[in-house]
Amino acid sequence: MTRPLYVIKVGSATLDREGIYKEIADVAARGARVLLVAGGATGIERHYAAIGRPMPTLRLTNGDEVRYCPPEEMDHLVDAYERVTLPAVEAGLRAQGLKVFTAVAARGGLVVGRPNRPLKALSAEGRPLVVRDHRAGVPTDTDTGTLTTLLDAYDVVCLSPPVADRDGAGALNVDADVLAAVLAVALDADHLRLVTGTAGLLTDPSDPAATLRDAHPGDGARYAGGRMRQKVRAAELALAGCGADVAITGPHTMGEPSGWTRFWRTREPAADLALLTRAVCVPSVSGDEAELAAYLVAWCRERGIEARVDPAGNLVASRGTGSRKLLLLGHLDTVPHRWPAEWRDGELWGRGSVDAKGCLAAFLQVLADAELPEDGHLLVVGAVEEEISSSKGAFHVRDNYAADAVVIGEPSGSGKLTLGYFGLFKLAVTASVASGHSAGLDAVSAPDRLTHVLGEIRASVLAQAPDALSAVIDIRCEPGRERSRAHGILNFRVPPGADLEALRAAALRHAGDGVVIEALRATPGHKGGRSNPLAKSFTRAFAQAGTAPRFVVKKGTSDMNTLATTWHDVPMVAYGPGDSALDHTDEERIGDEEYRAARALLGDAVNRWFALADGSGR
Repeated sequence: MTRPLYVIKVGSATLDREGIYKEIADVAARGARVLLVAGGATGIERHYAAIGRPMPTLRLTNGDEVRYCPPEEMDHLVDAYERVTLPAVEAGLRAQGLKVFTAVAARGGLVVGRPNRPLKALSAEGRPLVVRDHRAGVPTDTDTGTLTTLLDAYDVVCLSPPVADRDGAGALNVDADVLAAVLAVALDADHLRLVTGTAGLLTDPSDPAATLRDAHPGDGARYAGGRMRQKVRAAELALAGCGADVAITGPHTMGEPSGWTRFWRTREPAADLALLTRAVCVPSVSGDEAELAAYLVAWCRERGIEARVDPAGNLVASRGTGSRKLLLLGHLDTVPHRWPAEWRDGELWGRGSVDAKGCLAAFLQVLADAELPEDGHLLVVGAVEEEISSSKGAFHVRDNYAADAVVIGEPSGSGKLTLGYFGLFKLAVTASVASGHSAGLDAVSAPDRLTHVLGEIRASVLAQAPDALSAVIDIRCEPGRERSRAHGILNFRVPPGADLEALRAAALRHAGDGVVIEALRATPGHKGGRSNPLAKSFTRAFAQAGTAPRFVVKKGTSDMNTLATTWHDVPMVAYGPGDSALDHTDEERIGDEEYRAARALLGDAVNRWFALADGSGR
């Protein structure tokens, strides 16, 4: 499972607060890699006071005052970080039980930059002057290989300004927010947090509650003043350079989304497409669903919908408390290899737009608008880890959220209804042979042995289930001094009704003589009928929309299969917008009219199910 990367910039005033270290520890505890960028204003002031040295400043022509960094000051600036700021950060993080690496970014050329042009300033008498020895610049390049190694080895890597001069002329002071943005782009971070002392970007600096909740490129400059201008600049640099989820957070915290200004790379073409757009903009590769779940919880609560994150990490949102429960089960996670979301010619391009954030966004909008009777209960769950073999979220749903009927959120296309899915039979196969030279007479290598036995297993399983589909989805080799091994994963998609115990027995017959076979997963296929109230509700909704639907059983596997292992008599269908042929591809995109059509039809079907179930027969 891919470990997400957070780049978190924390200002020096916030670093004095113990709570921020607990928040960083919580992020690391979710399995994320954390790159912390430390601001240093407070530490620099303390260091200069401790050594009794006045801190030089410059007054710019626009009236701003900045720290003056001629060459003779740079050693003192580095000392301030290495003797004051970074030791304090390390102590705070180690107190949380974290393994920490800290360094000034200039050390070893971890980050290099280019100097700024000469600076226009004012003399003490107010006369204009040009300052040519100010050692300030902008970061341009990072040693991504070394940083990646460090991020894999430590719980938290903490860097601070200055950076190395690419021309070798000594250290360069840089803005820490911009440094964080450049690192986020270089390392393709999933999340960038710029923690500040206010509740995000304020539209009215005199009102601490005037948070600008959402900003697109160009929006923030209207409200940013002073140091906040650099944070907005950094946020927009990151948006332009990568697909990260970017927010300015505070005051002095990442923990309260009501104090966030979230930056969105692409603007939705209409208000009813905002939820879809923003869900796709928040990366949520399997194992990294927490930020999307939190965003959707906040969206629900703003609309008076009860919402929470359950112990499995699932989003759970509901309306009504009646005895008749309809479950809409989508999933939060996506496969890896995301890219920045973008609206193009009426289509939203981005990882998860089809599989399956379009479905989940439609579920939540239907939840907000549904006509619920007094005895109705509509529950929406966004499950975690659907895209990996654990299906952790779906198993938690199966064991905790019993329902009378279920709609699975998977892309069927607005004109189709999925009645069932093939099951999944997954095997791990290891073949080992005595190590030896491959040029030997009649030599059989471990990969030779593995490929031969995989073919035998495939033939035996397909003899039991001729309609099954099979694929080898992973092979790796492990040379050894005495024995060499080759490992493979063999996947079967098996039709509803296939005898999984017979398939298991057919596969395991090939174990022995250096071959080890383990059944990783055996989830049966499932197919529902068209005559139950849920299917009828969709059929009538299709008719109302003037659509002649197609009813399909898909060769893939979904969370429907997991629920069906114990929910034997519960009607289930799968429905959602998008072309499933685009799942997991670099062409993944969803059209605005396709999304709207599916959302409207789903809403009608949900209302009809509650009406049919209460006997009104609408």
